[in-house]
Amino acid sequence: MSDIKNLSGFVWSIAEILRGDLKQSEYGKVILPFVVLRRLDCLLENSKQAVLEAEKTLPENADEATRDMILFGAVGGNVKVYNLSRFTFESLKGQDPGQLHQNLIDYIIKFSPNVRDIFLDKFRFTDQLKRLKDGGILWNVFERFCEVDLHPEIISNIEMGYLFEELIRRFSEISNETAGEHFTPREVIRLIVDLLIANDDAKLTGRGIIRQVYDPACGTGGMLALTEEALKEFNTSIRVELFGQELNDESFGICKSDMLVTGHDPEQIAFGNTLTQDAHAGKKFHYMLSNPPYGVDWKKYQDPIKAEAENMGMEGRFGAGTPRISDGQLLFLQHMISKMRDDEYGSRIGIVMNGSPLFTGGAQSGESEIRRWMLENDWVEAIVALPTDLFYNTGIQTYVWLLTNLKPKNRQGKVQLIDASGERFWRSMRKSLGSKRREITDEARAEIVRLYADFLNGESGQNDVSKIFETTDFGYREIRVERPLTLNFQVSNERLARLSDFKPYTKLNEVDQNTIQAALKAMGDELFTNRNVFEKALTKALKTTGMKIGAPIKKAILSALSERDEDADICTDKKGNPEPDTDLRDHELVPLAEDWREYMEREVKPFVPDAWVDESYKDARDGEIGRVGYGINFNRYFYQYIPPRPLEQIDAELKALEAEIAGLLKEVAA
Repeated sequence: MSDIKNLSGFVWSIAEILRGDLKQSEYGKVILPFVVLRRLDCLLENSKQAVLEAEKTLPENADEATRDMILFGAVGGNVKVYNLSRFTFESLKGQDPGQLHQNLIDYIIKFSPNVRDIFLDKFRFTDQLKRLKDGGILWNVFERFCEVDLHPEIISNIEMGYLFEELIRRFSEISNETAGEHFTPREVIRLIVDLLIANDDAKLTGRGIIRQVYDPACGTGGMLALTEEALKEFNTSIRVELFGQELNDESFGICKSDMLVTGHDPEQIAFGNTLTQDAHAGKKFHYMLSNPPYGVDWKKYQDPIKAEAENMGMEGRFGAGTPRISDGQLLFLQHMISKMRDDEYGSRIGIVMNGSPLFTGGAQSGESEIRRWMLENDWVEAIVALPTDLFYNTGIQTYVWLLTNLKPKNRQGKVQLIDASGERFWRSMRKSLGSKRREITDEARAEIVRLYADFLNGESGQNDVSKIFETTDFGYREIRVERPLTLNFQVSNERLARLSDFKPYTKLNEVDQNTIQAALKAMGDELFTNRNVFEKALTKALKTTGMKIGAPIKKAILSALSERDEDADICTDKKGNPEPDTDLRDHELVPLAEDWREYMEREVKPFVPDAWVDESYKDARDGEIGRVGYGINFNRYFYQYIPPRPLEQIDAELKALEAEIAGLLKEVAA
């Protein structure tokens, strides 16, 4: 790893040549494509002559597929890239520096189409080469890159991933961009992967095993690469097929380049917005893992997403619900669930998200309905709370969700919560990297995986960090609790003045307003504590005006002349039922496993005997009284009470501080 840091430092130093000619935010647009280009140059160096010779033997009318097959074969191995230019970095050094720009263009456009498109369309590298040429620094940059040895024998594919991510982090920092949108810390990825395959020993053992891995927000491909590495460490004969989709041009270019270099099918890495353009529609995967953007709004993509949710319902990806427009994390998770395999192997999902998907949104909100859908289908297997300050761009708390549609029998109907945020699971880094100040050690990672794999619920002294719950423990019914409306009525100057706050009254002409005022004043200032009695007196008074008083004006008069009074009679509707006071309306969250009537008798009635439940407030899905909601409050389940310090200790500390302050003031006065 130290070698990679030294290498990234050297590559980073090349960016100094760009100072003054390019903005700092543009350095990555030159350096990253050059790193990819140099890597491919090193990869193809030994097969260069064989490819050029193979080109001469191509049939005259060979189609693209035949051409590629022959030339890929000349490269050898599983590498799916070739270059037909006579140039290499080494030979370009011996050419006229004034011809470098033209020669590099020749070199780039003679790559196989799958790579040429990356440089031309995604990196837009020819534009950057022209800028370097116009600035007179192209040769300087190229010459320095010739000193970087990126041969596969020297730098492995995994190490290349480290190099890319370290460079992206640095470029993101200087341009105030979000590095976390591009990649996830390696120890977090390894934790997710280890959790995904922890109990899959039997499924992964033997020959002829094929596993398909998918990341819908794959960035530079770090999650895919480490999953493949872990699976091959477990079973060297396993065949791993990698799939992904990425929206960022440069990240996509890097990821697809890696797929080419490592012998994977580059067409399985798609470009575009996963939520609006599913490039792998209809595909199902064994393992899925992702770190989608946190708190990123999806407003500009909302039309196709909402249309899919409304038109396709549960046949589409977002039928369970859509979260608030400011955060699309749960959209990615629903998308992944839609790609679970319905066979004997099933699928497993590992996704890291912030705290919002756990508890944001009340009953029947989009977020709550998505949680309800996942928990009622028994897909959520475990949730692991990670330490803060793990990521490069944010120090917030994050959580790994583990889902599967093939739970073992002992986990069915249950969810395991693991609180791995404590000090025993992390160590401080000697040098911070952006917001990343902590890392999960290998020992801590193994401990978290053990807690999960052994399905611990307080055994072995782990009660403070691992707990097992029923899926229904996170559900509740939100019942609407009403209390009766009790009002008194009186014609007073103060209450009459309130009439000017009501539009039906202010729309009347001045003569009609004065007529009504006079009729009301004629009622005197008697205090009425029964609305029905007052309404009769009001109707009689208004008849004297000779005016036709509509219902809106009468309602305005009643509102203006009333005040809440606990000692007044209860207001009733036409059927004699108590009328609720909306200002006193409350909502109670009744645990899903409990009867709301028993809850009311125990928790509400002793304190407000006149309260009742609005039985028309029902759940839209099951039609039962009370709206169903789901939320997972980690802090509640792992809260540990810390008693306050003794008063004597606090008092002693205050006296010590007072003495210290007095001493300082004495020094100042002297």
